[in-house]
Amino acid sequence: MICTVLPGGPTVLSRHPIERAPEVHCPFCHHNDSRVVDSRVQDEGLSIRRRRECPECLRRFTTVETATLMVKKRSGVIESFSRDKIVAGVRKACQGRPVSDADLALLAQKVEESLRQTGVAQIDSSVIGTAILGPLRELDEVAYLRYASVYSEFNSLEDFEDAIASLRLDHQE
Repeated sequence: MICTVLPGGPTVLSRHPIERAPEVHCPFCHHNDSRVVDSRVQDEGLSIRRRRECPECLRRFTTVETATLMVKKRSGVIESFSRDKIVAGVRKACQGRPVSDADLALLAQKVEESLRQTGVAQIDSSVIGTAILGPLRELDEVAYLRYASVYSEFNSLEDFEDAIASLRLDHQE
């Protein structure tokens, strides 16, 4: 659970879907309870903005609750999902290609949306790599081949030939 309360500004609460709602301490008097005055969905349903009031000092503050998507890396380390990491990894494959930063941001958004649709709170990094392949293939085939050659660990020319044959087959259809 990540909980940061800033007086007058938004608070970020991140929780696993099955956890109980946390106690939200008042940032002014530190009372351990608050009352929700107003709730609004934001970011296309990815977060909820809540206006809260402290029953002790009667001051109001804002919280923002978001569902956190966690990534389990090969090493076993678990960290928060980051679109920036998707963009950074794909950007290397797109060097010298006609792919804009906006294209990469959209690709990262598509990948995140597809991962969230699984309904799983913790995803293996290998699943993320696989989720990148489809949108990247649609975006730029050369960048796709570059990324796939590293991600899928191409070991021979036959691996490249198979990937290129698959691309050609898609173009014929």
